[in-house]
This record gives sequence, structure tokens and C-alpha cells, in this order.
Amino acid sequence: MRDMMAMEASSVTELLDSGIEDVSAGRRAGPGGPPTWRELGLQSMSATLVESLSRRGSRFFEALCQWPRWHALNERALAVTHHPLLMAESARQLAAALELRHLKGADDNRLQPVSVSLGVDPRAQPVERGAASDVLVHVTVSDLVERMGAVAAYRLTAEFFHAGTRFGACGMTLARPSRPPLEVASTPYPGLLRPAPAAVGASAEPDVLLARGAQGRLVIAPCDPGHPVLLPGRPALLPALAVMEAGRQATLLYRGALPSAVAGIAVRLDAPVPSRGAVVEVAAEGGASRFLVKAGEQIAAMGTVTLLRP
Repeated sequence: MRDMMAMEASSVTELLDSGIEDVSAGRRAGPGGPPTWRELGLQSMSATLVESLSRRGSRFFEALCQWPRWHALNERALAVTHHPLLMAESARQLAAALELRHLKGADDNRLQPVSVSLGVDPRAQPVERGAASDVLVHVTVSDLVERMGAVAAYRLTAEFFHAGTRFGACGMTLARPSRPPLEVASTPYPGLLRPAPAAVGASAEPDVLLARGAQGRLVIAPCDPGHPVLLPGRPALLPALAVMEAGRQATLLYRGALPSAVAGIAVRLDAPVPSRGAVVEVAAEGGASRFLVKAGEQIAAMGTVTLLRP
């Protein structure tokens, strides 16, 4: 984030005119065509949420997503309310498709989310009883930063609609990683006690990211270090969406709340977070909870989880 502030930026109009272009003719599929799971950097076809991405203006796009009822993060039930992180994961996949097809100077070294915020209206959120929910997404690109002829950072805002009703939105800032991953090492915590999946709002044990360590400390210790959605490819550093989910799970555990009470989540990464061993601290503030993620003595990330009032 500090590197982002130090970048030299032109006006938004100049960047939109020169920084975004339709490069789809020279790259794989045409505009609006379905991106492949390999293009999106996914581990398998089953992880794909984005069906299409079409340009609607200089900085506006429209996308179609399909959210499977049996997605890895969703509960196993007859009527499924989709996990809120499906909005964030859809936005991340849309950013990958955008960089491949429409952003000038994009390459295989993709930008990564450094801050994410989402909000959902539980009254309008789709409940799926069939195979999948069809979701329309309005995408806006702003705050582009250019470095050496290539886009180095930008902001993506996605609004989500189901059956004509807007039910949520997700904002995501993407940039280059601020520091090399070699500076971070995982901290070992022997004798960890893992909470039950239901206590942290997880659908199954592999989705649990937290455990109790010495003196009751809550630490990030993924049950599945190669989780197909949260930790694909067993990364050494925790991606922003996994940090976001760790904050959600920690808040539900701390507040004794149900997953359906979550109306908003936000996270900002200030330093690399190791995939195992970071400490999570939660403090309640009215209807919201703040969480800090510490790597050693350093605060690596912070965020909030907003809960519906009972």
C-alpha cells in the first residue's frame, strides 16, 4: 500500500484513455467470450465462477457469473445461501480476466488484491435450491496507476444482481506485492486446538483456518494448507481473501454469531501474512468487530466484520 502511494499517477481520464484498451483480438478468446480456468489462474475448472466479461464503456464492464450450489465454501443443505466470499472470489476472477483482455501492459505477473471490502443485503441474497445461481455483475474500473507503460495498480468495483435485484457489492484494490515473500517465516505453534467448523461458520473441517495456541491465542493454521479456493497451490503467503475469511471466522468465534449475521467484511494488507502462524486478535465495537493479523510483532493486516443487529 505504501508503494502504491509513492507511484506517479496521471489523471483518471488520461489513464482510462491510455491504460485500458481492448487487447482481446491478440489474446486468446474474443471480448465477452468465456475465460478459461487456466486464464483465470485457477487450479481446476470446478473453481470457475466467471462465465463472461463484456465491455460496456471506457471503464465499465458487464459480467455473468454462475455460483454452484455445491461450491467448496457453501454449506451442504437443501437451500443454500451462498458464502459471502463468493462475491470477493468472483471479483478476483473478474480482475484476472480484465488484466488478460483489457488492461494495457498486463502480463503473467498478475496484480494481487491488497484491500477488499464487501457488503451484502441478506434480504435480497440469493438462496439456491437447484444446481447454481446465475449472477449479473456490473464492473467499474477506477484509480488506475501507471508505471513504465503498464498498469501497476487499480480499483475494481463489482455490483451483484440476481433475478434483477441488487444484493451485494465488492470493492477491491489490486497492486504489486509490497515486499518479497522471503522476509516472512511461519511461526510454529505446537499443541493447537482446532474449533468445530460450525463455531467459525465453516461448512466442513477443511475450511477451518484457525486454531487455539498457547495462552488461548487464536492463530491462523489452515486445516487444508492447499484449500482449492482459499489457498490454491499451497502459497507461502496468505492471499487477501484467505485473510478476509480468517477475520470472518475469528469474529464469529469471538462473538458467538451465526454466519447469516454477517453483512459486511473488509480487509487491508499492510505486510505479507505467512500461510501459518499469524495471530488474529478481535475486538467488538457495537455491531462491528475489528480484527488485527500479526506476523511476529508486526501488524500485517487489519479489517472489520459487520454483523446484523439481533
